[in-house]
Amino acid sequence: MLQPGKSKFRKMQKGRVRGMATRGVDLAFGDFGLQSLEHGWITSKQIEAARMAISRHVKRGGKLFTRIYPDKPITKKPLEVRMGKGKGSPEEFVACIQRGRILYEMEGVPRELAVEALRLASHKLPLKTKILVREGDYREAY
Repeated sequence: MLQPGKSKFRKMQKGRVRGMATRGVDLAFGDFGLQSLEHGWITSKQIEAARMAISRHVKRGGKLFTRIYPDKPITKKPLEVRMGKGKGSPEEFVACIQRGRILYEMEGVPRELAVEALRLASHKLPLKTKILVREGDYREAY
């Protein structure tokens, strides 16, 4: 699983994820991309599951770029513990995703294979997504 090696603080406030993304909204590395249509959290396990679904479908061909990274710790209190007594310990890491953010990019594979691989990956994620295809300077959405 992905997680940061070192951070300044162990615990973080929850915050809210709202609005449209302004960074990471264009295809920068590959010819095919998976773009988020909703905002929310994606855990490191979900990121890894989607990455594995893509790489298995293309049989490790081409190149895959993961454009998100889980750097926000999420805390949980143990089961059957009463209220109070402080914040729980960090259990998992999530990536905060705004609408319009590119999650994955691919290159070096045929169009049909890439679209199907990204479709399989979208089923592993908790957000609605769309598939982008670069055609010169033109982007087509699936």
